[in-house]
Amino acid sequence: MALLERIHLTIVREVDRHGSLTAAAARLNLTQSALSHTIRKLEDQLGVEIWRREGRRLHPTQAGEWLLAVANRLLPQLDHAEERLRQFAEGERGKLRIGMECHPCYQWLLKIVAPYLDAWPRVEVDVRQKFQFGGIGALFGYEIDLLVTPDPLFRPGLCFEPVFDYEQVLVVGPHHPLRTAAFVEPDQIADETLITYPVEIDRLDIYTRFLMPAGIRPKLHKPIETTDIMLLMVAHGRGVAALPRWMVEEYGAKFGVSPVRLGRDGVAKQIFLGCRDADRDLDYLRAFVEMARDHRDAQAEPTR
Repeated sequence: MALLERIHLTIVREVDRHGSLTAAAARLNLTQSALSHTIRKLEDQLGVEIWRREGRRLHPTQAGEWLLAVANRLLPQLDHAEERLRQFAEGERGKLRIGMECHPCYQWLLKIVAPYLDAWPRVEVDVRQKFQFGGIGALFGYEIDLLVTPDPLFRPGLCFEPVFDYEQVLVVGPHHPLRTAAFVEPDQIADETLITYPVEIDRLDIYTRFLMPAGIRPKLHKPIETTDIMLLMVAHGRGVAALPRWMVEEYGAKFGVSPVRLGRDGVAKQIFLGCRDADRDLDYLRAFVEMARDHRDAQAEPTR
């Protein structure tokens, strides 16, 4: 008989999530004594402690941390496999879980999801932004089925397809001196408060492709999660931001903000949809990619 079974991985995950045997037992529909017995038996069979007790909470040992990582990686894959097989057995289409690594793409996504729901009524759609392992890890870990990202990481087992082109621009308020400029140079941002989404600097194009190559950093960097608040801050002279041109042109009139090209040649970008190679021929996933590509001319600013 195998030492490790699926229930052991589930126990490890639930104890870590809830921090106590009582809460984990309730989640697993077990008595606390039965859960304690299973844990002791597992540790005896493995010959190593999985948890240590600190007060009323359980914390994983080094071996427990490793086993927890295995559980977090394998359990979603098993759940996904069982769900997919159930769908085959019952003739269902399935569930499309979309992960977002592109903060300003929600409005674009809504314009794809709305007709998609009409065209594929037997497909359930879920949109997620937070992942346990990041976007690429979420694909490999079966947390999501499709990743929306402007920065694909090409890895064996994954495929990425561009669905539209756009231009990243500087966004300035109605009284900003750069409002009518044809383009902006990096040193013109050195005294600005730069407002961005809460993303690591090394994944922000205005830094990696515009400011950092010129050795320039803004006076202040202010992360803001909500697009509307970001545009309000810019409109009221509290800073400048970097967003796709199509978004600024769509919402600029509402907030009184304007786009300015980053450098003489601009910063050209693409949005990609990524999925696992094994899923790329699923009809309902393929249909979503094709619908997204059909919308690109209406949503994207052509690169020049």
